[in-house]
Amino acid sequence: MKETASALDPAQARYRQVKERIIKQINTGELKPHERVPSENDLVKLFGISRMTANRALKELSDDGYVDRLPGVGTFVADARPHSDVLKVRNIADEIRARGQVHRADVLVLEDVEADQRLIEKLDLRPGARVFHSLILHLEGNRPIQLEDRWVCPTVAPEYLHQDFTKITPNAYLTKVAPLHTAEHVVRAAMPTANVRELLGLSSDEPCLLIHRRTWTEGRPVCLADLSHPGGSYELIGTMGG
Repeated sequence: MKETASALDPAQARYRQVKERIIKQINTGELKPHERVPSENDLVKLFGISRMTANRALKELSDDGYVDRLPGVGTFVADARPHSDVLKVRNIADEIRARGQVHRADVLVLEDVEADQRLIEKLDLRPGARVFHSLILHLEGNRPIQLEDRWVCPTVAPEYLHQDFTKITPNAYLTKVAPLHTAEHVVRAAMPTANVRELLGLSSDEPCLLIHRRTWTEGRPVCLADLSHPGGSYELIGTMGG
């Protein structure tokens, strides 16, 4: 990296410009997986920025999954495989865009169905209750990255079935109409069904990483979602504390 302070636009946030420069170097292959990224001191000297600005740029790169920061060792380009923080309820489209890629969604199912026993128990419903069901395949470019199988309580999101989920994700929509207060995650490796295997483009012996996610708003159940990811090319991470 041979940038100088004069290369930064004073009208834009300096930490963001530094962050975008590093992302560009990662995406073009100039910085490769596991290669060391310039330190805070290096960035201060290269761009004429403050240590606080350099720290913020590196922290956001870490939060977005571009780099791994190892205390006392340094900052390194993260493994190339996409990943998701399992302890955070993040919009899959935002995760993909943060990696500099294009998000696309194929809506496979969008329907009103009668709740089965599992949904009755998980969403605290009465027998015979109706729920909204969506099945959406999320792609990073042309690569399937997540199959989202979701059931939503109509009382908290009555207009759910009328949304265009090729333009807004269920996560983004539900965050607007039923802000998240509580979330429960169960994560496990699983052998996919034939349908899941075909949609995710998995090999015959490849497992998937499966997240069972349940959310509530103001004490009321909102939805239950089964999120399946390709096990051989995707990882889930968990970050707690500060």
